[in-house]
Amino acid sequence: MKLWLVRHAQPLVEAGMCYGASDIAADPAATQQAAQGLAAVLPQGVCVVSSPLQRCEQLTEVLRGLRPDLTYRHDARLVEMDFGQWEGQRWDSIPRAELDGWTAAFDTWRCGSAESVADVMRRVGAVWDETRALQQPTVWITHAGVIRAATLLAQGQRQIRNASAWPKTAPAWGEWQQLDL
Repeated sequence: MKLWLVRHAQPLVEAGMCYGASDIAADPAATQQAAQGLAAVLPQGVCVVSSPLQRCEQLTEVLRGLRPDLTYRHDARLVEMDFGQWEGQRWDSIPRAELDGWTAAFDTWRCGSAESVADVMRRVGAVWDETRALQQPTVWITHAGVIRAATLLAQGQRQIRNASAWPKTAPAWGEWQQLDL
């Protein structure tokens, strides 16, 4: 069974900003292009599960127009990590001590007093387990952090203690990867 992990198109936000769970729109032209590419390769009848944040919802809606044969639903557990007080700040303006604290306690540090990596792994792990139990090809339209968490889950890792073990790469905006479940 295949799981398609699709990253939303480029968000309309200044480079270098922390925006995690902020509800930021994506570039409409890039969203259209991503949806067209995805529509061309998805098999009939696949289930599409989307983060409810608008940058993912935009891609889902364009895909729905191109591929009405697919089934669609939202799952709030597929949202990007909530960086709390860091949201809307430039990464280079977040105090170095806070970033160092996160690196030192990577799994439990509550970024911006909000969510920890362990929290993200738990919620993505719950969706992962449900998806595997369905035993049908599925598409997640989501965010880089969720895709990185799913990559770890595919390797059997439910916890990650060190920042160095967090995947460095994710699909580019509007791109995807496939995992075998």
